[in-house]
Amino acid sequence: MRRDSEGGSGVRVDGMSSADFRIAIVAARFNERFVGQLLEGALAALERMGTSREDVRVVRVPGAFELPLAAKRLAESGGYDAIIALGSVIRGETSHFEHVSRAAADGLERVSLDYGIPVGFGVLTTETPEQAAARAGGDKGNIGFDAAMAAVEMASVLRDIQ
Repeated sequence: MRRDSEGGSGVRVDGMSSADFRIAIVAARFNERFVGQLLEGALAALERMGTSREDVRVVRVPGAFELPLAAKRLAESGGYDAIIALGSVIRGETSHFEHVSRAAADGLERVSLDYGIPVGFGVLTTETPEQAAARAGGDKGNIGFDAAMAAVEMASVLRDIQ
């Protein structure tokens, strides 16, 4: 494995290909400024691994809280090898942050375990908009890119196990 030098902040597995995988991305519209960048990062990662944008289904939902239900429906369809979930939750003055971020994380984990399908977790949970910007294509990389890489790597692992 090596450090990716073009766009992502995480680790890239050399030679990994998503060309023969069916991929779905579920992305929140809330905090679009950041989620749009995460989506571009995820699409760039998939394109780099051989998947054209036309071969990726993108489903938009209102916010991070709604990501698990859409991911569940995509998993139930049986039409995808991996799902990438993208969202951004920024702490505010109330406890709403904790409820939304926990519901998103727990729900997406449940989808993955219940349906045996990788769900790449590209949901930012940050204290400030500046932290979100840094992780959505800024100096901390692009978590959308990283989530796509992880989802494809897990799809490959699961395929190898079978």
